[in-house]
Amino acid sequence: MDKKDVIYVTKEGLAKLKAELAELTDVKRTEVAQRIKEAREMGDISENSEYDAAKQEQSYIEGRISELEEVIKTAQISDEAGKKDIIGVGAIVKIKVESEEIEYHIVGAPEANPLEKKISHESPLGSALVGKKVGDKIEVEAPMGKLTYTILKIDY
Repeated sequence: MDKKDVIYVTKEGLAKLKAELAELTDVKRTEVAQRIKEAREMGDISENSEYDAAKQEQSYIEGRISELEEVIKTAQISDEAGKKDIIGVGAIVKIKVESEEIEYHIVGAPEANPLEKKISHESPLGSALVGKKVGDKIEVEAPMGKLTYTILKIDY
């Protein structure tokens, strides 16, 4: 497998992806198949909104299953935690920008959730942080201009 084909994730992130896949294949797929069957039994499906909704959901579920299978197949748990003083996937980083201190968890792209302060190692800020150490300063282009971040702490 080519290095660019690898999707880096945290151990927790991979477990969540596998759990979502299991839920979709073991539960949701069966539920939607039952809904389709029941809608068909109602008669004419050409104007049956329940049938259309169930088929749409089935399409979404099958697409998501394919996506998850591909991500899991190419996922690699980041081994950056062995380098405790260097930022990598899985690191929890405290940084300072202007007078504000912020803590981010650097995660793989499939796990990113800015509302939970989980940023992808591929994002502009995440990629600027990867490989850096405590005390390093980085500049990141933001919509409001260039921001300078100082790395205060790294945990794994």
